[in-house]
Amino acid sequence: MEHQKTYIRHTLPHQNREIVVEGPVSPSHLQTLKMHPDLDAFRKPADQHAALVEIAGLPEGRIILAREDSTIVGYVTFHYPDEMERWSQGHMPDLIELGAVEVADDYRSLGLGSKMIRTAFEDGQMEKYIVFTTEYYWHWDLKKSGLSVWDYRTMMERLMKTVDMVWYATDDPEICSHPANCLMVRIGKEVPLSSEEQFDRIRFQQRFMY
Repeated sequence: MEHQKTYIRHTLPHQNREIVVEGPVSPSHLQTLKMHPDLDAFRKPADQHAALVEIAGLPEGRIILAREDSTIVGYVTFHYPDEMERWSQGHMPDLIELGAVEVADDYRSLGLGSKMIRTAFEDGQMEKYIVFTTEYYWHWDLKKSGLSVWDYRTMMERLMKTVDMVWYATDDPEICSHPANCLMVRIGKEVPLSSEEQFDRIRFQQRFMY
């Protein structure tokens, strides 16, 4: 399918300077930028930068970022689900994963997470997709945030609800392995019923769960 990508740019004032929230960005633009050293939740900043460049080059890949001058201080990734996970079963062309969301420590009180996610959904860019995210407590920065696992879960749910993502049930073993884990989903207005039904079959694979 054709993946519509409309570049959008916002500026936010910050301490007599400005933060740019923009995307989807191109690999070439990403290569002109550097990662903030605190962006190390998933891998070393340099390695994560290389991963962002790779995702931005995918037909379906989208990187929305926040930057101060040429320094990336936050990012959100969108891409097809990993082929090792159940969500890739059926190779649905209209099923997109909201993958990583990360904001550097000193910028976490500015609402950049929600601003980046909302930017991704502007101009109806995601109406043809089922967008999902899997929230696992072991990915959460509980130590630096000082939040309990349940407070962090509430914060993540609130973040995803800014673009009308809602909790969905599933029998996926990883999500079911801890009650704080969850699946959140947004079904675009242009998604056909056949895709919704296929996604339901992926969500539930144990008959007794129906």
